[in-house]
Amino acid sequence: MTVRIGEAAMTREELLRVARGGEEVVIDEDVVARLARQREAIEVMVRSGVPVYGVSTGFGSLATTFVAPDQRRALQRALIRSHAAGVGPEVEVEVVRAMMTSRLTTLCSGVTGVQPQTALAYAALLNARITPVVYEYGSLGCSGDLAPLAHVALALMGEGEVTLADGSRRDAAGALAQAGLVPVELAEKEGLALLNGTDGMLGQLVMAIADGRELLALADVSASLSIQALHGTDRVFVDELQALRPHPGQRASAANLLALLAESQIVDSHANDTTQVQDAYSLRCAPQVHGAARDTFDHAARVADVELASAIDNPSVLPDGSLSSNGNFHGAPVGYVLDFLAIALADVASMAERRTDRLLDVHRSHGLPPFLAHQAGVDSGLMIAQYTQAAMVTEMKRLASPASVDSIPSSAMQEDHVSMGWHAARKLRRSLEAFADVLSIELVAASRAIALRAPLRASPCTAAVADLVNRVTGGPGVDRWMSPQLRDVGALTRSGAVLALVREHLELL
Repeated sequence: MTVRIGEAAMTREELLRVARGGEEVVIDEDVVARLARQREAIEVMVRSGVPVYGVSTGFGSLATTFVAPDQRRALQRALIRSHAAGVGPEVEVEVVRAMMTSRLTTLCSGVTGVQPQTALAYAALLNARITPVVYEYGSLGCSGDLAPLAHVALALMGEGEVTLADGSRRDAAGALAQAGLVPVELAEKEGLALLNGTDGMLGQLVMAIADGRELLALADVSASLSIQALHGTDRVFVDELQALRPHPGQRASAANLLALLAESQIVDSHANDTTQVQDAYSLRCAPQVHGAARDTFDHAARVADVELASAIDNPSVLPDGSLSSNGNFHGAPVGYVLDFLAIALADVASMAERRTDRLLDVHRSHGLPPFLAHQAGVDSGLMIAQYTQAAMVTEMKRLASPASVDSIPSSAMQEDHVSMGWHAARKLRRSLEAFADVLSIELVAASRAIALRAPLRASPCTAAVADLVNRVTGGPGVDRWMSPQLRDVGALTRSGAVLALVREHLELL
């Protein structure tokens, strides 16, 4: 399959297919023809002799420095080399591919004024599965994700290092030659056009939306197991109550919980117990918290869709052929929602940890053994697994501190306010990893507790989940090395196997 770049905006799903699935991109012929026409506007400026930012001047605070005609192509090469200044750990291949895919859509929009062959070469780099090596630190999320995008442009020029489809590393020049590709010689303005966008943070936002939505569905599943194991009720999740406060996410989460708890012998066994007046908040309010996070992700998706339909460059070629300076490269719209998602995830994780702690506390677990241990005192059960979960939640709370409220002026105060959106994206990825582990530990604890409620059975779909998790961990019994159990259940949740099992029984919202 291929993803076509034409007049319509690229969708989030298409970007993911290229970034993660390795699908090829094809630029429509009419787009190539339009790029040729719009490039002529730049050529007119080149021939005019009038100083134009990005064409015949320096960059940033050097915008008033005139560059002679015979030095203008050298200017583009120098721009890329100087801006490819990243340091730190290497960024994941899927992130670089997502960033490249997003940037390619802007190159094809025509506002950048690039030559058609440059856009085609960029697409060829993606299709050859040649991924430029990009480093963690270097972007301030303003004037674009400059350093990350510069490392991509460097590879396009046949310089720097790249990762091949088999995971091996080599020099860009050798990789291009091996793939039958020719390094690009950048013309006037093209260096700037390759750098000036929010593509790195946007690509990570698109992936975070996809991953986070799956994990929020999993949070409903893990909560439903805990609710049953803790003798919670399902009556608080009925739609008549949710309709009194009709946030879409809340109603969806409550509907999931109601469906997940249906036909549970454990829930039915205490349905008429008058000693249980109200469940704890971490059980009763799960739809309100999970739902608010769902609505936050929906808002982020709307922002991502606008960004994907945008053409971000500075200066931009307008329909009349003029070149106009602007501030569309500022990452605030993306940075804000990246931070917002980290806040929401940390709160959902905090609630999951509270349910786990309740499962382990003999005073609050309605008859379960202390720490779900086989022989409490000799065995510690899941005591330290909860410590690990609490540590992950603490890390997520730290990662929820917003990056977008920070700003360090750069470029001799020309760029005196920056978004830090790239930093918001990087910490969100770490938060999502921690969130998967938090939910996995709740699944381990709740599944063991469900087994200890025998002969009563959980609802059919959640009983299947508990059985699967307990097969992986060994279920209740004497203490065993815990770390591999948590690792294996974490791998199970990340693979999508838990949700796939649930979806065999019902359609989650």
